[in-house]
Amino acid sequence: VQLQASGGGLVQAGGSLRLSCAASGRTFSSYYMGWFRQAPGKEREFVAGISWSGGSTLYADSVKGRFTISRDNAKNTVYLQLNSLKPEDTAVYYCAADKSPAAIVVRTTVPEYWGQGTLVTVSS
Repeated sequence: VQLQASGGGLVQAGGSLRLSCAASGRTFSSYYMGWFRQAPGKEREFVAGISWSGGSTLYADSVKGRFTISRDNAKNTVYLQLNSLKPEDTAVYYCAADKSPAAIVVRTTVPEYWGQGTLVTVSS
């Protein structure tokens, strides 16, 4: 699976962005999908995850209620809607895919596939 993330940019605090991650291949619906982020000087952290069908989602406490993950299996795309953005949301956002929920939900393993990252910068 190849992943291509897009949609990052510069936005003022309180603003919104929608990130997209397009996947290649015909087995997209077989993969749990997740979004992670890495801020300058910090470790990569989990942001949100979504199950194969999209029926189950999970969020980091820091983004709960502000970010929404969704997927369109017909378009092989996963989205991350970012609302009420804060300067501390500034980071490179990566999408990830794995056939096992362990890598996205429980995070006991590292997801097998990663996109190239898209930069989100939130100004105060």
